[in-house]
Formats: sequence, C-alpha cells, structure tokens
Amino acid sequence: MQFKKQFETGKFACLVQIEPPKGTDVSSMVANALSVKGEVNAFIVPEMGNAVMRMSSLGAAIVLHKQGLDAVVQVNCRDRNRLALQGDILAAGALGINSLMIETGDDPSFGDHHETKAVYDIVLDELLKVLDKLEHGKDMAGVELSGTPQFLKGTTLNTCLRGADREKELDRMKKMIDLDVKFFVTQPLFEFEMTQSFVKIAEKNDVKVIPTVLLLKSLGMARYMARNMDSLILPEPIVERIQKAGDKVRECSKVAKEMIKEVKANNFGGVNVSCMGWEHKLPELLGVMEGLKG
Repeated sequence: MQFKKQFETGKFACLVQIEPPKGTDVSSMVANALSVKGEVNAFIVPEMGNAVMRMSSLGAAIVLHKQGLDAVVQVNCRDRNRLALQGDILAAGALGINSLMIETGDDPSFGDHHETKAVYDIVLDELLKVLDKLEHGKDMAGVELSGTPQFLKGTTLNTCLRGADREKELDRMKKMIDLDVKFFVTQPLFEFEMTQSFVKIAEKNDVKVIPTVLLLKSLGMARYMARNMDSLILPEPIVERIQKAGDKVRECSKVAKEMIKEVKANNFGGVNVSCMGWEHKLPELLGVMEGLKG
C-alpha cells in the first residue's frame, strides 16, 4: 500500500531511507528496494544529503516509481530558486508522486563541493506556502495552473534538543502543522523518553511522529555518535553491549531490529529505517515487520 493511503487509513507505516547513486548506475538502489518491496510502504529519497552530490531525489524517485515502488521526494530550499522548485513539484505531481519531505537542506560546507553557492531563494515556511498555492491551482505569481498536485507533506524533527532549543523545536512543529505538514521524521532514536511532548502535539493535531531507526555499522560508529553528536542520544548501555559482543556487526543488526519493534510498541505512526549504505541489510532488518503488521 502506498504511504499516503497507509497514512490516511491510520495504519502503522514502514518507510526506508534510500540514497540515490553517485552516478547513473541505479541497479544497486533498485535491487535493494525491490528486496523489501512487500514490507515497505515508501522509500524516502534524500536530496543530496549532507550536501554530497548525487542523483537528484526526483530522478531517483522516478526510477523507483517505474518499478512499482512508492517514493517520498525530498524538496529543499538549498539548491533551487522559486521557479525551479515549483517546476520540480509540478513534475513530481504529474508523475504520480504524492508524498514530499520539505527541507531547508544541509549547508554546502558539509559536502563534497565546497565552492557551491547555496540558493535559499525562499525559506522553509515560504516553500510550504508555495505548496498550498499550487494545490489550490495557482503559482507564486498568482497565475492559474492547468491541473493541480496534491501531496502528503512531511519534514524532519529533532526531539533530542534541550532547554530553549527544545521549546523552539516544539513551536516550530506547531507552525509546520499550521502549514499542513502531516508527518514528522525524527533524527535517529535509541530511546523514546524525550519524544513524549512532541507526540502529545502530534496526537492533538492528528499528525504522525515517525522515528528513524539507524543501523549502526560498528563499535567505532556507535562510540563516535555517542560522544560527538548532540542531535541524538545513544545510551551508553547500547555501546557497551556492542563492545562485549563477539560478532559486533550482528549485534548492531539485533539492536536495530529491537528498535523497530520498540517503535511499534510505543504506538508511533510508523518507522523510518536508515542503513547509510548498507541497504543490503534491509531484508534482515525488516523481517521483524511481518509480526508487526496490523
């Protein structure tokens, strides 16, 4: 079932983040996606995540769409002006893509083309207002459209912020809801205590919080994230558990599978699984979904 339909029926949705290729060879992306076709409602396709040049989100989504796979296209403010953004959004709608992730976009300084000049012609709030205009039959200039798109709209959410930053994120969430955002994909989560205030807002407004479950690849990755990434909380017991395991890669997979089960047990609207290049692991990880349906 497509993600939009799954969302509208109120059923738990399984999303997978899948990176477009850095090149024209889409065979690996397609093979990995097809390997879990029956378990996944849609594939979130990043738009050059971390500002690393890859095939565009829309291009990769079209490739997946031709394989009978639903895709969530990421649209960000970093790379395109208002003309190009509107053009891509209309193209997505005409091609049958009906779910979007609306983002600001990572700063080019993080990526592999440091000379890149970010566009930011319009900001995130304006982009959401543009979508509303397009869905009501007019472009930003007020000109009538011949045919209008209709999208389920989402954005990201950081539930691990503290203090004043946390209050700003809660306020931002409310503002996004007012702009017709229906689902919020979190940063990678390894515990859920700090999500509760966000979930309360979601339940009150009939929108969904969808946690990201990240597949850790190694003890070193786990240690680095626990010590250096303020945007997430990776509890020390998980790091210690991986450290003590004889087969650390297998233990990382076990942690991810347990997290997927916990997401469903905590009554979230769905789960987003991210493997960061290890998409060949998806069948193993999503095997747990069979017992979580319904």
